[in-house]
Amino acid sequence: MFKKLLSLCVTSVLTTFILAQNNEPHLQNLKQLTFGGDNAEAYWSFDNKKVCFQSNNKAWGLHCDQIFMLNLTKTKQDSGVKPPLISTGLGRTTCAYYMPDNKHILYASTHLGNKDCPAEPSHAKGYLWAIYPDFDIFVADEKGNITSQLTREPGYDAEATVSPKGDKIVFTSTRNGDLDLYTMDIDGKNVKQITFELGYDGGAFFSPDGTKLVFRASRMRTETEIKEYKDLLANGLVAPSNMEIYTCNIDGSDLKQITHLGKANWAPFFLPSGNKIIFSSNHHSTKGYDFQLYVINLDGTGLERITNESLFNAFPMFSPDGKKLIFSSNRNNGGTRDTNLFLADWKE
Repeated sequence: MFKKLLSLCVTSVLTTFILAQNNEPHLQNLKQLTFGGDNAEAYWSFDNKKVCFQSNNKAWGLHCDQIFMLNLTKTKQDSGVKPPLISTGLGRTTCAYYMPDNKHILYASTHLGNKDCPAEPSHAKGYLWAIYPDFDIFVADEKGNITSQLTREPGYDAEATVSPKGDKIVFTSTRNGDLDLYTMDIDGKNVKQITFELGYDGGAFFSPDGTKLVFRASRMRTETEIKEYKDLLANGLVAPSNMEIYTCNIDGSDLKQITHLGKANWAPFFLPSGNKIIFSSNHHSTKGYDFQLYVINLDGTGLERITNESLFNAFPMFSPDGKKLIFSSNRNNGGTRDTNLFLADWKE
């Protein structure tokens, strides 16, 4: 959902630069996968060999985010060559995720509502995310052929991810008038609402054993905050500046707030052990826009800062085998605003 994505070129793991790391001990053999523009939300295939990600690289003739695939096992990928396009190239897309067969990719797109890119929200009243009502969730093969449409309800349906068990999908929807979490079977059937409190519940991921969810959420405590949230949502907008990390069981039970840090805490993902969560936060920042990765225990203790480079680090995801971490960062960008994908070996 962090929408400022461009890319100029993509290379494979074996042709990337290895960056010197002295102040980020958990990140070993750090490699930069993309160079130029903005690239984000890179998520692994179940076999640890590929990632899907979103980009709006103008050099590729794009005007807003589309979904692409990188095969990390390839020995060479020429600089500047566009990787395989998974989405239609129409509308705006977000939040791709590999299906269990490693041959199909889930993503959300607005292309059925309008083939053109939807308008970006105005930030006159602060930084806002657009909640486009045309978003629906689709599945496509790696050649870009849509093989199924999983949602058809009016309103926003997006931010879908797949359980490591391969049986369920979690996603965010406004079908009830609020931004809540829902689960469905891998084929789109058996849809169930699992969060019910007013506020934005989104960016959910399953635990490694598939029994729990971690997600970002905003909660309003005053009448003024509630009115502001409802007014924005009525206009297809949400303010992501005040969010905390929550967990629950996949049926919504045992809901717990993990962080109480203030500001924006988001993009959470379980560590391979299932006992900790990695996430992005600007709670430490006096400037607002300074997002670093942190790790925290499930009981909210043991907060540890992981990254110390650049002013933006987010979208961390561990490979299914638990050995590698991929994330987005604006480090090593030559003083530009470029956001690229980085890959590291994880060291406890």
